[in-house]
Amino acid sequence: SMSLHEHALSLFRSAVGTVQPAQMLKRAVKLQGDRCPQLLVKGRAFPVKRDLYLVGFGKAVLGMAAAAEEILGDHLIRGIINVPLGIQESLQRAEMLLKPHSKIQVIEGAKNNLPDPEALKGAVAIQELAEGLTVDDLLLVLISGGGSALLPAPILPILLEEKEKLTKMLASQGAAIQELNIVRKTLSLLKGGGLARLAYPAQVVSLILSDVIGDPLDIIASGPTAASSHSVQDCLQILTKYNLLHNLPKSVETVLSSSSTEIPAPEDYAHVCNIIIGSNTLALDEAKRQAEGLGYTTLILSTAICGEVSHVAMLYCQLIRLVCLGFAGLREGPLSDKVRGNLLQLASELEIPGLNLAEFLQALRELGPERPVCILAGGETTVQLQGTGKGGRNQELALRVGLGLHRAQATEVSSSPRRCEILFLSGGTDGQDGPTEAAGAFCSPELVDEALREGLDVEAFLSNNDSYTFFSQFQGGRHLLVTGLTGTNVMDIQAILIRA
Repeated sequence: SMSLHEHALSLFRSAVGTVQPAQMLKRAVKLQGDRCPQLLVKGRAFPVKRDLYLVGFGKAVLGMAAAAEEILGDHLIRGIINVPLGIQESLQRAEMLLKPHSKIQVIEGAKNNLPDPEALKGAVAIQELAEGLTVDDLLLVLISGGGSALLPAPILPILLEEKEKLTKMLASQGAAIQELNIVRKTLSLLKGGGLARLAYPAQVVSLILSDVIGDPLDIIASGPTAASSHSVQDCLQILTKYNLLHNLPKSVETVLSSSSTEIPAPEDYAHVCNIIIGSNTLALDEAKRQAEGLGYTTLILSTAICGEVSHVAMLYCQLIRLVCLGFAGLREGPLSDKVRGNLLQLASELEIPGLNLAEFLQALRELGPERPVCILAGGETTVQLQGTGKGGRNQELALRVGLGLHRAQATEVSSSPRRCEILFLSGGTDGQDGPTEAAGAFCSPELVDEALREGLDVEAFLSNNDSYTFFSQFQGGRHLLVTGLTGTNVMDIQAILIRA
């Protein structure tokens, strides 16, 4: 029979396959009618009165643009997309590349996911295109994760490096990512609805591939076509909180003092329609279909897993223990009750949006004992860096789950006559976990002992946040999940496979 490792890999690949940008776009978008053409997006119709233009930014936009150009045909006059450096080269074999005589100009930038002069050049070109549109034009905007770094256009006279420096200063003072984004948006020409306002009075239709928990329109790629929920006042408050108000570049002071403190009214966005065409949910539903085809009883835990990676690892370890107790015929009893209690406690601390754990545990209780179990989840964890090692949140999560399972087994020395075979996988759907070549990693309860035989101490690697180095060395890298850049991005996916 196939190994759990092979099963998990095929589930991950099919999940990523279903959110390939070109496929999603073709599912969502049609062009209809010759005399009075209409753009149909998920059942909504937009008349094409005169010219169609296209702009885009993000990790998955190249594939989206290739499909859009195919659908729009001659109606498309011109397009500009800003994509990550090196992506065309890495996607060479795919149907994601534009045709040789494309009307869409591709600009590559944002090396290491940071704004740079190339990304700025692309942002300025997009800004100029948007400013030139008229009331009869239609602007199609393609947005995916990673779009924020690819759309840097600080309000003049602020220079890109001044804005970067300010962001770094805030980060070093411990500002949260939400706070950083508010400051970035306030000082940006295109973020926080700026692009939509510049394109007025043209009709703006945004097609969005979500890489943010809960799909909030104003957060994904910093919401260039969504009304911002924040004002200049909020930005000033954050700068005050971190004692930076009196330490600002002259240009930033100029912009903040002259910016209108009014938030644009909702009617300022009447010409805009934002439509989510792909997300984590789609990917997990596909993985579930595949897992059931392989004979697993499959449950989706949540599409919004978030929180500190060590806490999320604990949640997964306790969940696995509970399933194994069920396999051992100990579904009821003091041990199972204790584990259930731990789980509910952890879940309430993590505050995962929309997670009904009690309901999930009830579904687990009702599983038949003989079928293998697959639990799927998705979202995005955070890592508190302590060390200087090389890794990413998915590899660190897998390593922590491996350690947690090892410890749990040590305390319950074969308390159950029937042992379980367990595999845990965590991977980034964009194929890049942190600054590494891996998308994520696999682990099992045997990992810690097997590593010790090779002289590798899991805890030492974890304390230095060095999960990639560990997985590269351990068994010749066999536990790394390596996919290469996938050309899409809907956050991370976790799979737990358990059989007796």
